[in-house]
Amino acid sequence: MTRIAVGGFLHETNTFAPTKATYEAFVHGGGWPSMTHGADVLKVMRGINVGLAGFIEEAETRGWELIPTIACGASPSAHVTKDAFERIVGEMIDGIRAALPLDAVYLDLHGAMVTEHLDDGEGEITRRVREVIGPDIPFVVSLDLHGNISPETVEYTDALIAYRTYPHVDMADTGRACARHMELLLAGNRFAKAFRQLPFLIPISWQCTNDEPTKSIYQKLAALEHDQVPTLSFCPGFPAADFPHCCPSVFAYGVTQADADAAADTIVKLVMGHEDDFDGRIYRPDEGVLHAMELAKTLTKPVVIADTQDNPGAGGDSDTTGMLRALVKNKAIKAAHGVIYDPAAAKAAHEAGEGATVKLSIGGKSGIPGDAPYENTFVVEKLSDGKFVAPGPYYGGRDMDMGLSACLRIDDVRVIISSHKAQLADQSMYRYVGIEPTEQNILVNKSSVHFRADFEPIAGKLLICAAPGAMPADTSVLPWKHLRPGIRLKPNGEPFTPQTSSPALVP
Repeated sequence: MTRIAVGGFLHETNTFAPTKATYEAFVHGGGWPSMTHGADVLKVMRGINVGLAGFIEEAETRGWELIPTIACGASPSAHVTKDAFERIVGEMIDGIRAALPLDAVYLDLHGAMVTEHLDDGEGEITRRVREVIGPDIPFVVSLDLHGNISPETVEYTDALIAYRTYPHVDMADTGRACARHMELLLAGNRFAKAFRQLPFLIPISWQCTNDEPTKSIYQKLAALEHDQVPTLSFCPGFPAADFPHCCPSVFAYGVTQADADAAADTIVKLVMGHEDDFDGRIYRPDEGVLHAMELAKTLTKPVVIADTQDNPGAGGDSDTTGMLRALVKNKAIKAAHGVIYDPAAAKAAHEAGEGATVKLSIGGKSGIPGDAPYENTFVVEKLSDGKFVAPGPYYGGRDMDMGLSACLRIDDVRVIISSHKAQLADQSMYRYVGIEPTEQNILVNKSSVHFRADFEPIAGKLLICAAPGAMPADTSVLPWKHLRPGIRLKPNGEPFTPQTSSPALVP
């Protein structure tokens, strides 16, 4: 029987964010399933939208024996601590070593992990795996579309396959694609690699694959796959990781080097031709709320606003208060906002009880410039233990645990307070505290794009607002120090000039 070691370790690192990812963050998982070990991995990673679940399901149809190691993820944040990285990778590598001899290894990684002691988390993980298994055992990795991919990660693996949707509704499908490519490798096929890094950063708000230009780019990418080029990927990248390989990239695998190069170069040319199009309208908080209020007068569905700069899916702490202030200040009607992470306020609401009127200071604790706690008197409308299922296309049926939570009301504005953070990307994240999202005029979601998978069908209009937060919508305003010289800090932006020399950008 074919024996394949499997595991997962996912983190998207915003090196400018206020809070690091500790080991405990991975134990809980945030929006990811809780950390699982050994045989439990095969029990937990089923029927949900993650790469490892898709790989497991596809592998079992082929009769492969899977040897699970560890599976975990944490909400995007600042650096992964050295302690967390070494403990998790240590368990993963020990599990792979103990499972030898193996026929192959599959890992579900992110591609944009930076740790306290390593710029390139995935490069180090794949290096350690290759060191244990040797040069000949097939090694395949699924990656997030936001991966910042290094040449080392390409070198140490036989194939990297990235998601093709943002919102990421195809994470499990990507795991299945990895299993199909693994089957080719197990049959003795080996493929040439082509890797390209692009010379400008793409803000995440304009990476959505429901819209142009990204939609057409991925359609062309899929059309270029065939027997000679079994897999081809484009990562727009995560533009908030201050290290030399933070940039979009393309990687292709072909029967010949010419096949791989031609496919990669076609996608690079296509992306470069759309540089002008990776941009769009972003509203200031008051401006966005007033526009939403005007739109709501004639719409029968909610106006949904992305509080994009405090997206916990991009490293924000999900606790800034700029959009809440704008809703209250402008007297928004039938408006709801979520989720603000504030365990102390959630505990106080529970102590006060449903129906109570309580003075609270909520959010604003992560030290973001221009932000502060919001103090006012609220009605506690609904309390929750924070446990529910998120059935929408992004979370894909995951069990969620937001901890002690509450729906607070001030005038006709409702705000969700939680004790754990995860980006608001599912309608259930309103319903679990008694808010029916389809009945609101305005919904303000702490998310950038993932919310669109579940909210576009119920939205009359989508807007993007930029209140203070850890993930600027304009990537050029971040205090970069370690990017590659010459990379443009946004589409058609100024080139980066480092204080000291760094490696030249890969052409």
